[in-house]
Formats: sequence, C-alpha cells, structure tokens
Amino acid sequence: MTDQSLAVERDFMPPKIIYGLYAVGYFVGITYLAGVIFAYISKGKDEVVDTHLRFQIRTFWISLLISILSLITLFIGIGVILYLFLLVWGLTRIISGFLLANEGKPVSGSRYLGILAI
Repeated sequence: MTDQSLAVERDFMPPKIIYGLYAVGYFVGITYLAGVIFAYISKGKDEVVDTHLRFQIRTFWISLLISILSLITLFIGIGVILYLFLLVWGLTRIISGFLLANEGKPVSGSRYLGILAI
C-alpha cells in the first residue's frame, strides 16, 4: 500500500462556495447570509472541512457585530474606521481561508487579530 492509497478524499467544495458567497457579499449583501446558512447546513460531515465551516461561521458573526458597532459609532466618525477595518479583516479571512481550502488543508487557527487563517 502506498501513501496515496491511504489518502482520504475530502470534499472542500462547500467551503470554497461559501468563501465565494462571502466575497460576493461585499457587493450583494444577501449572499453573505446565504453563505452562513449553507455553512450551518454543511457542518458535521468531515472534521477537516468543519474547521473551515466553523471559521466561516465565526467570520459571519464577528462581521455582523463589527458592522453593528460601525453603524452605531458612524455619527462620531469612528464608524468609518471600523468599516475600513472590517473590509480588510473580512477580505483577508476570506482569501486566506479559500487558499487553505484550495490546498486541502484545515484551518488550525488565526493570526494577527484573527485576520489571517493558518
């Protein structure tokens, strides 16, 4: 037996689709919501794929919290800075997570204030 015959074939298509929905969500907000619903539905089939799904679900809820805080503080000027942070934070999480899923690797954590998936 070779190492290749022992390899488990994992389906990383759901996390890839969700990362795509999140990216499109910056232009069409409803796809961000569709992505988190799809993440909840896809959970529980493979523990390696589930690392991406948990990462994506956390990304959604943290993004929602930062968006609400940004909206509340918009009138004093801090909201604009928070929205810019959210833009960079979210896109970096989406891109780094997608690259890991594309390589077939799990999300083992994050670095730099939760910005970069590792």
